[in-house]
Amino acid sequence: MILADLLEIDEITCIEPTFAELVDGRYSEEILDLPADAARLVIDEEEQPLALAVRSENVWYAVHFVFRTPGMKIYERAEELDADIYQESRNAWLAGLREYYCQDLRETVAPAPEDTRPGRDTEIRDLVTGVWSGFGGKSCIDGCCGSGIASAVLRGLGMKTLAYDNDPALLSLGLTTGRLAAEDTMWIDGTDASVYCPPADRAVGLMLGDIRPYQADLWEAIVEEILFLSQETLFSTATEPEIRMISGWCIAEGRRVEVFETDRDPIYDRWVCLVR
Repeated sequence: MILADLLEIDEITCIEPTFAELVDGRYSEEILDLPADAARLVIDEEEQPLALAVRSENVWYAVHFVFRTPGMKIYERAEELDADIYQESRNAWLAGLREYYCQDLRETVAPAPEDTRPGRDTEIRDLVTGVWSGFGGKSCIDGCCGSGIASAVLRGLGMKTLAYDNDPALLSLGLTTGRLAAEDTMWIDGTDASVYCPPADRAVGLMLGDIRPYQADLWEAIVEEILFLSQETLFSTATEPEIRMISGWCIAEGRRVEVFETDRDPIYDRWVCLVR
């Protein structure tokens, strides 16, 4: 495990129940009440706090400050326990957190039934290589990633990919099959993606939907988050009305769009919106 290795311990328990709850400051209180005989304060390259871990009855527990501020009581607790200081890169610590929570998800959530079919990876590869070039070393967000077939393709093209979805069963399927990499995957709400994701060169939101007028506000928020995080974005849907809604939201954000129909499978990626 990345986090345990970074702290030079055998195992660690994160107090926040899920990755999405790393924003919730209420969990800081729990570590203040634990009886403890040792502590380790983790700081990043800028000496900003990332986590406080304490040893209680031979078990290491940690709370995290990657998405929130610690407060003075955390510093006082660290000083009280004469905490050892560990300096790690923020990116490495976040990768460790993603791995930790994905491992927990994989162990506790049954995988969904297979959501793709043979040849889907080839279709996605044809689509993205038809609109983009120069993949090696570029970062890409796979928004609403499902079980991660697009993530696997993007990684295969040499991109550094960060994936997220709000369906734990689909994520469990992707992690079990290896399409999703645990250190690069998050179970979060897509309407809050910018809280958890750094900006990327590119992003994809493939086979978005079912986008109906009564739920358009929700999908608009999801699309806006993906747009906010990326310089170039690729969306696909099954129907023209869906892609027209997406393209309208992109135009409203001041982006240039190109909409086109493909001759691929009538269900997958039939309509495409390329955004710059």
